[in-house]
Amino acid sequence: MVIILLIILAFLFFISVRIVNEYERGVIFFLGRFTGVRGPGLIILIPIFERMVKVSLRTVTMEIPSQKIITKDNVSIDIAAVAYYHVVDPGKSVVAIENVNVAINQISQTTVRNVIGQFELDQLLSKTAEINKQIKEVIDGHTEPWGVQVTAVEIKDITLPDNMQRAMAKEAEAERERRAKIVAAEGEMQAAAKLAEASDVISKHPIALQLRTLQTMAEISTEKNSTIIFPAQFMTTVQEVLKTVAKDSIKA
Repeated sequence: MVIILLIILAFLFFISVRIVNEYERGVIFFLGRFTGVRGPGLIILIPIFERMVKVSLRTVTMEIPSQKIITKDNVSIDIAAVAYYHVVDPGKSVVAIENVNVAINQISQTTVRNVIGQFELDQLLSKTAEINKQIKEVIDGHTEPWGVQVTAVEIKDITLPDNMQRAMAKEAEAERERRAKIVAAEGEMQAAAKLAEASDVISKHPIALQLRTLQTMAEISTEKNSTIIFPAQFMTTVQEVLKTVAKDSIKA
């Protein structure tokens, strides 16, 4: 009889002891009524009368499956995203909803589709950070009554139709050509401005043009050319240079 009693007590002790890890909490129900949250550590339940549901507080990484979405400018694209969330109120996550993970997954897919549909394709590609923030806020608003906080939502993949990819490639190529032409035109304009400045200086000092001619001829001679063409005014240039040098020597 004593042995049977000891076996019963051991069995009751076994079914009444629970161990809750540091990253978990135990949601306690007494005769079906929620009575509180316990843990972490060793928890002793009243056999038969109390029941415990473990809830993890760690951040969950949830992939939002790729889905076809039509943007505001009627472009069909495939969007895949990822969401990060964690439980902040274990009691609500058990009492308020049947399966919090499945619920968050479904509301995330719906929210991504609804939010992305409000933007044009160019906005989607250029304002990803703002769109991620908006999706996160919408999902977080739905999950707050469930005791869950969404920390981040990130769009990780955008798949465009082949024809749209080709059109965007052509657009990018045309944009690069436009910039190249603008740069070339600006270079021509700057060169013309510098030539105008040089012509103003040479017009005030005619001998400078002659010296420039001699310098150009000297540069040509270093190229090992067999034929050198002298301009018609070359002799006049030489005479003017000699006269200038003679005047400078007399003054000295």
